[in-house]
Parts: sequence; C-alpha cells; structure tokens
Amino acid sequence: MIDILYFARLRERLGLAREHMDVSQNIESVAALLSHLRARGEPWSTALGESESVLVAVNQEIARPDTRIKDGDEIALFPPVTGG
Repeated sequence: MIDILYFARLRERLGLAREHMDVSQNIESVAALLSHLRARGEPWSTALGESESVLVAVNQEIARPDTRIKDGDEIALFPPVTGG
C-alpha cells in the first residue's frame, strides 16, 4: 500500500485529503500513478490533467515522472507554490 496525500487546490477539487492505494496494480512510477489516477475520470482527469501543473513528492522528496514507487511510500501531490 502507498499513502497518497492531496494538498491545496487538488484536495479541494478532488474532495479528498488522503487515500491508500494498493501498488500491485502495475503502478511502478510517478508517471504510472498519475496515469492511473487520471483514468478514474472526472474530477481526476481534469485536476491531474496533462495541462495542469502538479508537483509530486515521494517520501518528502520532489520526484520526477520516472521516480520509482514501492510499497510503503508516501506520495504527496500539490500545485506549484509561487511567491511575490
């Protein structure tokens, strides 16, 4: 199982702050996870769409699409933060 955390506008749009997911569904990378979540349909496909800026952290470290995911990982999804 992995623990997925949703922050800021993602939490609001999805109506979910966290969920647990079985990674035995061939979810081996950040890109595969995002693809799996988008395949759920609305609101997932829009909130996590290709045109949306979403940052991902695996175990509190910023991750790339090819970052591997394994059982027990904590995955955080959040929009980029800008300052002024």
